[in-house]
Amino acid sequence: MTTLSPENSLSARQSASFILVKRKPAIDKTEWNSFFDENGHLAKSRDFICVSILERGLHPLVRTEAWKFLTGYYSWQSSQDERLTVDSTRRKNYEALCQMYEKIQPLLENLHQNFIETRNNIKYQQGFHEMVMLFQLMVEHDHETFWLFQFFLQKMEHSCVINIGVGKNLDTLNNLITFLDPVFAEHLKGKGAGAVQSLFPWFCLCFQRAFKSFDDVWRLWEVLLTGKPCRNFQVLVAYSLLQMVREQVLQESMSGDDILLACNKLIDLDADELISAACMVYAELIQKDVPRPLKDFFL
Repeated sequence: MTTLSPENSLSARQSASFILVKRKPAIDKTEWNSFFDENGHLAKSRDFICVSILERGLHPLVRTEAWKFLTGYYSWQSSQDERLTVDSTRRKNYEALCQMYEKIQPLLENLHQNFIETRNNIKYQQGFHEMVMLFQLMVEHDHETFWLFQFFLQKMEHSCVINIGVGKNLDTLNNLITFLDPVFAEHLKGKGAGAVQSLFPWFCLCFQRAFKSFDDVWRLWEVLLTGKPCRNFQVLVAYSLLQMVREQVLQESMSGDDILLACNKLIDLDADELISAACMVYAELIQKDVPRPLKDFFL
């Protein structure tokens, strides 16, 4: 085991401290604009902006532009003129992709009887259409929806794509429960066997179905994109969700299916409260003698 440094412990407490006070207003358009100099270069550090997003969130009028930085659509080092060029290039590239597809689709349909079925299976995952809808609601143009969603998936592939990261997230969640809550872990290993592995939709959908509004979904997603307060924050979010049903599970000695049912009833949640709870888990975790696999995963 390795002990995390006092500096990291202090950082964790600072990251989680906003749970103790009323959250400041979200970053609005006026404040967002103040982050840039006259040429459109960021005058604030990337770290400052990401921590501010974690602690306060983004006003809806700021979200579209901010997400372009968070996903990598824009470079953090770009100027206003460079971003205009990027927008133009991404629109042209999207239109070229659409035109190319329109040209080759009839040929592929003629050559391959199962083309449509195969097409529908490529890069498809249950729930992705729901996620795309939220991007369509956020941005104005189709090319923005296409690129933002693609970059979002690239950023989140190790948490939300089934064959890449979901299994590792579930295994780490099990290890985290064992480390922080041995009593609950023991129950899950017995009567709750398989319950945690059945929670893969949480990660596949980035917890989309747990919230009461789209704003809450966007609020969590933008925090995940910041990488604050730590890497793989989504596992701490899942741990916090499980803690919401912990007492009921233990008191009623629930089995696997009943645990899953209780977890599926976690809906209409407040994103700020869940983010705060997960930050407190991080603050607790970072002050302990953390086993190397967990330390490497979160730090």
